[in-house]
Amino acid sequence: MNGARALIETLADCGVELCLANPGTSEMHLVQALDQVPQMRSVLALFEGVCTGAADGYARMTGKPAATLLHLGPGLANGIANLHNARKAGSPIINLVGNHPQFHIGYDAPLTSDIDTLARNFSCWIKSCSTADTLAQDGADAYTASLRATPGSQGQISTLILGADAAWGDSPGPARPNGLPQRAKVDAGNIEQVAKVLQSGEQAIIILEHDGATEASLEAAARIASHTGCRIMTGTFPGRIDGGAGRVNVERMPYFPEHILASFAGVQHLILVGGQTPASFFAYRTTPSRLVPEGCQVHTLARIEEDANDALNSLVDALGASKATIQRFENAQMPVPQGDMNTRNMLQAIAATLPDNVIVATDSGAGNAAHPVCQSAAPHSWLSLTGGSIGQGSPVATGAALACPDRRVLTLLGDGGAAYTIQSLWTQAREGLNVTTVIFANRKYNILNIEYARLGVTEVGPIAESLFDIGNPDINWESLAKGFGVPSATANTAEEFARLLEKSYSTPGPFLIQAMC
Repeated sequence: MNGARALIETLADCGVELCLANPGTSEMHLVQALDQVPQMRSVLALFEGVCTGAADGYARMTGKPAATLLHLGPGLANGIANLHNARKAGSPIINLVGNHPQFHIGYDAPLTSDIDTLARNFSCWIKSCSTADTLAQDGADAYTASLRATPGSQGQISTLILGADAAWGDSPGPARPNGLPQRAKVDAGNIEQVAKVLQSGEQAIIILEHDGATEASLEAAARIASHTGCRIMTGTFPGRIDGGAGRVNVERMPYFPEHILASFAGVQHLILVGGQTPASFFAYRTTPSRLVPEGCQVHTLARIEEDANDALNSLVDALGASKATIQRFENAQMPVPQGDMNTRNMLQAIAATLPDNVIVATDSGAGNAAHPVCQSAAPHSWLSLTGGSIGQGSPVATGAALACPDRRVLTLLGDGGAAYTIQSLWTQAREGLNVTTVIFANRKYNILNIEYARLGVTEVGPIAESLFDIGNPDINWESLAKGFGVPSATANTAEEFARLLEKSYSTPGPFLIQAMC
């Protein structure tokens, strides 16, 4: 048995069920090992950013790591943008990055690069000195590290950089899986202190992120809110939030800093559960970066790496709130809209046709505006753009569909972000994934127009206008989708849009809708 076979068998024994691959010459022994270990499913993507984004979507829906198989430093570099998003989401991922054998690195061949430096940007665990003897155990350690919650925004991504000599060399065999790491429990004194704050009668908001935003954590937080009168809120872009009719009624933090501060008006206490102190997405000259009102105190119930669900349930017990009534979203039964494809009609069409238990993946653009409208529609899971690097939506949707083949996935994309990782469509077609892709074709980087206006610019010059415009030439998304093997159609009215959405939900496999807006 060689090192590659021992590594793949070890990962499979640990519980890794999926490898998202874009391999090259230095990974051929790993490809051979994947052929010999069928219990790990292998899925090809045409671009490494699709591999890493799909691994993120898979992790958000399962809580388990998938493996990515990437070709040396340039292959890893192509996947970094979506690894950045995955780090911010706290998604467990194991990257397998091939490298030259040790004896070849000194010759500075064309693909030689400093892979460790690339990996440090997003990895909580890195190993780059494996041998055929150690490779299997290194794989087991990489799996363990991906499940260990880390402080701050370090994330849960392991990167194993393995030279070809470690892969082709003789191995003693697979390694036994390690014990699984557990989140640390919150100190009882901390729970008592937060309980006193909530019992003081002063206005408070509990901000829930990561482990604090799971469905079970939201249920506990909702009991606390009902019992004490505090508000509960998620971050602006949670990695996953389960919403819709019947789910916990929770606020979502706005995007722009002045709107966040306005939502905090009169609040005397911010209580963090699984997150950090709110900060502005970007820096502006006229607004603070730290978004805490003057005189407001910040308390931490549970840090990102701690067991937020246990802390919230302990707080429920400390407050005597176990029988408190939970406020839930109610179904509004929206009618299908008619008329032009304006923003209101498009969002209403999405909410009116939303199928039960759908997974919604968004990128930048109009898709984010659909979130509040859909809270009075069918129950769903919502996957947001956690790290702000566009090109996430379609790959994350691909991974979510691989994770949950019995659920429909709806991905809502701006045409600017869609152009980054449109290769996802090919993987969706090849694997027969149930993904409905909506591309809002306004033919511009609209968010940049908004940000430019926030500078106080009232007249956009020709150079700036050309840098925000992606309509010269127009991108034909319907034709592109068909070229990748995905059925597609164009919606020019709200009625057409709603009809195409319903058609896509009832038809197995992927489908793309170009929404002209």
